[in-house]
Amino acid sequence: QVQLVESGGGLVQAGGSLRLTCKATGRILTIKKMGWYRQNLGTPRELVATVTDGGEIAYGDSVRGRFTISRDNARNTVSLQMDNLKPEDTAVYYCAAALYELGSYEYWGQGTQVTVSS
Repeated sequence: QVQLVESGGGLVQAGGSLRLTCKATGRILTIKKMGWYRQNLGTPRELVATVTDGGEIAYGDSVRGRFTISRDNARNTVSLQMDNLKPEDTAVYYCAAALYELGSYEYWGQGTQVTVSS
């Protein structure tokens, strides 16, 4: 089992920055990729960014160039630096972990709210 705990959400004005961090515990050596997703009530969960244990990174179209994902294997954390935030970035952000690089995410955190005011 893998447990994920997010931190760093909050309220920020448009144009500002926030940094989210996800701490993984449990069977962390089995994790092949980690990612961030976001969701608003009544909408599908949206890819924000992913990173594999080999360092391959992918971003969703709406955040590319503004958000940066990083992984610290020594601390078992994955972070999301969010710059130039926009009101449409408002959502609950979830950390996720997968045991297979090409598989779906098996583990999810509880989510952290990010609210961007205009």
